[in-house]
Amino acid sequence: MPFIRETIVTTIDRTGKVHIAPLGIIAEKDGWVIAPFRPSTTLTNLEQVPLAVANYVDDVRVFAGCLTGRKDWPTVPVVGLAVPRLAAALAHSVLEVVGIDDDPLRPRHFCRVVGEETHAPFTGFNRARAAVVELAILVSRLHMLPPEKIESEIAYLSIAIEKTAGPDEKEAWGWLMERVDRHFADQ
Repeated sequence: MPFIRETIVTTIDRTGKVHIAPLGIIAEKDGWVIAPFRPSTTLTNLEQVPLAVANYVDDVRVFAGCLTGRKDWPTVPVVGLAVPRLAAALAHSVLEVVGIDDDPLRPRHFCRVVGEETHAPFTGFNRARAAVVELAILVSRLHMLPPEKIESEIAYLSIAIEKTAGPDEKEAWGWLMERVDRHFADQ
């Protein structure tokens, strides 16, 4: 299995409009692969402007927000680059697309790291944050999973929320659970 780093990726279209999306980037050789599903704004943006910023954040509300219609997270410029980074990023990597393996479902964009910067300290792990990220991934795949799988995953992840969540993690969890509840109500 490949090493995947869960990030928030910022891209722009040819007019400079910013798009923010949670994506797992895949380690490969000395770079990263961005593999967005078709159709997606990230894919269109990478075709128009072959640059991205992988934002490393510990505020899980950004992951949850992007999946629940809350996409207006503040960005700040990256020196010498048209694509901004998230203001909340602890660090970021600037990724330049150097090759594409086209695929009808999920094209793979091979990227080399052309810049990195650290902005704030990482203050440690938190099980609730990890649970929110896992629930965010689950929410992004609700349409592909059977109800039993969704329910069993949520039951397990909720233990970490109950034991270790602070206000931000509880808020993010609530946003995602609203999305899950809507999914089940629509079935």
